[in-house]
Amino acid sequence: FSGLLGTVYRRGNLSFTRDGSSLISPVGNRISLFDLKNNKCETFPLATRLNIVCVGLSPDGSLAILIDEEGAALLVSLIGKCVIHKFYFHKPVHSVSFSPDGKKFVITKDNVALMYHAPGKKREFNAFVLDKTYYGPYDETTCIDWTDDSKCFAIGSKDMSTWVFGAERWANLIYYSLGGHKDVIVACFFEENSLDLYTISQDAALCVWQCDTELDGLKPMPPKDAAREKNAAENDEEVLEETKGEEIHGKANPSEKETRNKVKYSRVAKYFFNKEGDFNNLTSAAYHKKTHLLVTGFASGIFHLHELPDFSLIHSLSISDQRIASISVNCTGDWIAFGCSGLGQLLVWEWQSESYVLKQQGHYNSMVSLAYSPDGQYIVTGGEDGKVKVWNTSSSFCFVTFTEHNSGVTAVTFTSNGYVILSASLDGTVRAFDLHRYRNFRTFTSPRPSQFSCLAVDSSGEIVSAGSQDSFEIFIWSMQSGRLLDVLSGHEGPISSLSFNPMKCVLASASWDKTVKLWDMLDSWRTKETLILNSDVLVVAFRPDGQELAVAALNGQITFWDHENAVQTGSIEGRHDLQMGRKELDKITAKQAAKGKSFTTLCYSADGQSILAGGLSKFVCIYNVKEQILVKKFEISCNFSLDAMEEYLDRRKMTEFGSLALIDEGAGDEDGVAIPLPGVKRGDMSYRHFKPEIRVTCLRFSPTGRSWAATTTEGLLIYSLDSGLIFDPFELDIDVTPSNIHKTLRQKEYTMAIVMAFKLNEKKLIQEVMEAVPSNEVDVVCSSLPELYVEKVLEFLASAFETSCHLEFYLIWAHKLLMLHGQKLKTRSVKLLPVIQFLQKSIQRHFEDVSKLCEWNIYNIKYALAISQQRGMKRLAEEASVDEELDSDSDYLM
Repeated sequence: FSGLLGTVYRRGNLSFTRDGSSLISPVGNRISLFDLKNNKCETFPLATRLNIVCVGLSPDGSLAILIDEEGAALLVSLIGKCVIHKFYFHKPVHSVSFSPDGKKFVITKDNVALMYHAPGKKREFNAFVLDKTYYGPYDETTCIDWTDDSKCFAIGSKDMSTWVFGAERWANLIYYSLGGHKDVIVACFFEENSLDLYTISQDAALCVWQCDTELDGLKPMPPKDAAREKNAAENDEEVLEETKGEEIHGKANPSEKETRNKVKYSRVAKYFFNKEGDFNNLTSAAYHKKTHLLVTGFASGIFHLHELPDFSLIHSLSISDQRIASISVNCTGDWIAFGCSGLGQLLVWEWQSESYVLKQQGHYNSMVSLAYSPDGQYIVTGGEDGKVKVWNTSSSFCFVTFTEHNSGVTAVTFTSNGYVILSASLDGTVRAFDLHRYRNFRTFTSPRPSQFSCLAVDSSGEIVSAGSQDSFEIFIWSMQSGRLLDVLSGHEGPISSLSFNPMKCVLASASWDKTVKLWDMLDSWRTKETLILNSDVLVVAFRPDGQELAVAALNGQITFWDHENAVQTGSIEGRHDLQMGRKELDKITAKQAAKGKSFTTLCYSADGQSILAGGLSKFVCIYNVKEQILVKKFEISCNFSLDAMEEYLDRRKMTEFGSLALIDEGAGDEDGVAIPLPGVKRGDMSYRHFKPEIRVTCLRFSPTGRSWAATTTEGLLIYSLDSGLIFDPFELDIDVTPSNIHKTLRQKEYTMAIVMAFKLNEKKLIQEVMEAVPSNEVDVVCSSLPELYVEKVLEFLASAFETSCHLEFYLIWAHKLLMLHGQKLKTRSVKLLPVIQFLQKSIQRHFEDVSKLCEWNIYNIKYALAISQQRGMKRLAEEASVDEELDSDSDYLM
């Protein structure tokens, strides 16, 4: 697993890292780190069992606690990007927060708050050690905030009360509740270096609480009797009780005697956010203590910025029409992050300059199709929401969205030059988008309105074809003129897939009528061949060299054809490998359900030796075409928040009345649906909670051969080869050691040193040897390299361009290798194409970056020259006028 694109936020709380330049966002059961300064995104290679609902970051920025819907927690190292410890809280957790000193953390679940010793601060066998359990609220707890010195914390509750607790026992602090609200507490915040408190409720009300005691005024409890401590240590039962943690019970109405000489709170002000009367549910809030900046988000997509304690409005803005689910402010108070779960939207707003630092949104409906650009730098995706999005594979960001389609997009593809994107839609149009000017420059339509289900473009980029679902016809257009050239009819069922031969102008069309037809585009569009199959054909794909055709049918078989002679060369029975999961409401077993399943997407690898296949399953299978055997199965998700993940029926969910899956637990809670009628306990009865089903809708191999991508229910998943992590020796001899390589290098036998380094196949060592070769020796070394190692050096150069700053040096290497060995490489062009494309992708990216920099420098130099020239002319004019004055003065004196 390499990365997750296409989805930027699902649900849960957003968190800025310690330096304030990166943002951590939960995406389903994974987390993504957005580096806002370097404009990059990275998804961690770890996952929880269900969707993540809350994330807690340690103050030093090295650890994170991820908690899922059922209360299962992962302790994660943000530095090593690995799981350190797993823990189960047994109940859904509402919030988690580390103390500012990093020694404790508090989680809230049900109506209690649990305080644990933070891992790493205390030497313990168990990473999560319970310290204290705090009781007080009657209803579920919602939020936590700590004082700056970690002495106290406050928790808000759904029973409209806020409780202040001490992390240690304080003699003058008893635990009692603060009321004053008429709705659920959304957030509570302590003032900087103070016990003063702000509480915010869902009905958009803010209460300001003033404390009569400073933080330094908290008095510690007198030490316990030594004898009692000794007896407690001797008693085994009491020792066992102590490991469970101390229980602290707060009182809602303490007596006058108990409150005498104790810390007291008084409400000094109450403010309302919506003075105009436009009532909105307040859904989230964040407070920056140093700048006294309060940010509040509402269900209507509006957010307010206020300065406290005066409650003066700085500005108000609407970012969407969906509820704002989470808000976070970075450490400097300049950037505010907003998460909107309804649209899958993530925004980072710089409020002082009123500009977006980051504005990303995924497909809020399912992704259906994807395509790689010819150089592998970009991926285009089409979704059921009618949007076409283009993603950068190196930064993982979407940089352009096309919204011209009025219905779901069914297929997308790039032309061979990589500057035009084509998309087919159910709205009856095929559109062409220009990546230079980011506009829709061609719209292809059929004579009668048709819903297009598939799309293909030939290798020249001139002929565009699309298959219809309802009229069983294939439409052919000219890209140059935009005219409809021909309508190919002959199929007796909906067209399911189209594919052009990369080497010839031959189109393969698959249909539900159990046939694959081959059409010759150069010979009056006639049918060249018809391949008969035993079942409905779902997808067809040509091998990159155009010599073979792969066909997947409804019976679960993948068949391979020599299309020139219409002969079947092989078949794979893939139904058993698909391994369909069982849905919650299925009446039959997963094994029985799998009998009716099949592959719905196929893709050849860049070298044509393997084929990827996926469908209505959590597995993607990769087969060896020649041997027709399963090489590997990739499990694309372990997220049980999705349907069809279970292999067996969970007996715990079965009751005498049926499955518990039929009951909508908390359906109305998440989106804050108001209770409309008396007797309706859980939100609006018209609201239907459902689980999305896991499926793979499209698979594509990168042209570089280094990665492949899949559009799934979870988003756009990318899997790549990371050879740096694996020791993979090549023709290794006993005398090839790092010390021998360094010795050879000192003797200036560069070719031998390079060959030895590649035999050991350690990337850092190869880089060291390559960079030790003087630039004037590169020509000689390249000419003496054995043929077998030329390909390996090219592959290394392509990966080195991604990270290295020695651009000119590596360009010299690439140039000399291709000039000296070009003819020999040409004979193996089909095999070497992925490596050459990988090299081209790396050089092209640097070319774009450097050319922009050069243009900017040329402009600056021209501007500086023009200014200096202007000043020079001005100075000459001034000198001339002074000379004239001197001449006139001398004439006068004469």
